[in-house]
Amino acid sequence: MKPQVLMVAILALAPMGTAFAAQTSGTITAISKKADTITLSDGKNYTLPEGIEDTNLRVGEKVQLTFAIKGGKAVVSHLTPEK
Repeated sequence: MKPQVLMVAILALAPMGTAFAAQTSGTITAISKKADTITLSDGKNYTLPEGIEDTNLRVGEKVQLTFAIKGGKAVVSHLTPEK
């Protein structure tokens, strides 16, 4: 295979492994300190990474978050309370 064709193939397939960020908002319905997750009113669980502490979060609080799917989990990268 020619080097140019190989490079084109690599560049074409590279985005397939990239995690894309998405945003959502909702009301916190559950917090699991043990699993470092929150559940929103959409019924989905979101994993909180190091640096985003669940100690300031409360069930019933409305939040907006940015997340990406990593290893099959929705991992939060940014979380802000909604007013």
